[in-house]
Amino acid sequence: MLVGVLAGTAAGVAAHELLSAEAVSEALPVTRAIGQIYLRLLLMLVVPLIFSALVLGISGLGDLRSLGRVGLKTLVYTVVVSTIAVLIGVGLVNLLQPGGGLDEAARARMLAGVGARASAVSGGVAPKTGLELLVNIVPRNPLEAAAGGDMLGFMFFSLLFGIGLRLTRSDAARRLEDVIQGLYDVTMNLIGLVIRIAPWGVAALLFTLTAELGVEILVQLGRYVGVVLLALALHQFVIYSLAVRFVGGMSPAFFFRGISEAMITAFSTASSNATLPTAIRVAEEKLKLPPQVSRFVLTIGSTANQNGTALFEGVTVLFLAQFYGVELAFGQQVLVCLVCILGGIGTAGVPAGSIPVIAMILGMVNVPVEGIGLILGVDRFLDMCRTTLNVSGDLAAAVVVSRGEPHDPAEARPSFASARGDPTRAAP
Repeated sequence: MLVGVLAGTAAGVAAHELLSAEAVSEALPVTRAIGQIYLRLLLMLVVPLIFSALVLGISGLGDLRSLGRVGLKTLVYTVVVSTIAVLIGVGLVNLLQPGGGLDEAARARMLAGVGARASAVSGGVAPKTGLELLVNIVPRNPLEAAAGGDMLGFMFFSLLFGIGLRLTRSDAARRLEDVIQGLYDVTMNLIGLVIRIAPWGVAALLFTLTAELGVEILVQLGRYVGVVLLALALHQFVIYSLAVRFVGGMSPAFFFRGISEAMITAFSTASSNATLPTAIRVAEEKLKLPPQVSRFVLTIGSTANQNGTALFEGVTVLFLAQFYGVELAFGQQVLVCLVCILGGIGTAGVPAGSIPVIAMILGMVNVPVEGIGLILGVDRFLDMCRTTLNVSGDLAAAVVVSRGEPHDPAEARPSFASARGDPTRAAP
């Protein structure tokens, strides 16, 4: 990926500085086509990924009628903290405007014909506002919603389907759950294959952008990275510290010292799933949390409590909207926030798992999807950082939910992973 980033950027800058405009315009259709094919490969996997991940995330909560206070506290904490994360990210982007300041002539050249290309890739739908948005969250036909790009409606259907699957106590329902697990596994393998060709797609997308804009685009990219890191740091060291201290009753200094091993593992692997065994061990041995609570919260959290991912998705979508000069009204930004919060539940806990979701959100708000090539150039580093936040958030949630709970392993509750095997074992 790094080779693709450097090669595409260097070739694009060189073409911008050394070749004539006519020569550059002849090369751009080829590199743009390569980039579009890569984006289409990602986008074609969005529907099966969102459906299977959301259904399994909800059905993995166990018996919804018997979760009791542990399940309720986990769900409330996840929604509240994910919302705060998205609001921090969106607020900083609106305040600092990292995507603004681009020369209007350069933006006009870059946007020439981009609307048709973005529509062809994403099939995006104009977002709704007000009561119309509320009504349209409930789709008349989930297949039509998915095919038409109404992903908020499709996500709502997926959530309801997961609830229905969990409430249905029959062997057939459990077999259906296994089928959906198989769909999830296949989709993740396909995403892994697509990510393997990412260096070529990234090189083509970055060549296209830098050949049109030159070094100017690198300044925009640096500002974007700075805003993402600032938002992640604020959520990590301010919000989590407040939650752990005042809701969980634990010293923030003790908390961060105790979870340092899990944070290092998360940063190095960029995978919440791969960090799960370390997180469970840290929670029980270093933080001394009740095993029956920490295992439940951490196992669910590795899939459904991804604050860093939700924050990153919101920042990225608004940054690219500013970069392309697409004005997002308040209602549209609310829509982005809602989808990002749901995306924190439906995004796979593996490296680059949020990229298909971001591409889908861009299409929903009519922001050119090909701009994601700019993000892919620095995504691996930012993925490592936001995964660290995700894992820290899971452990903070375990601290908050554990407060007042008995330290009794015999009361262990079911979890998403334990329904499929050893709860301390995670996918690589």
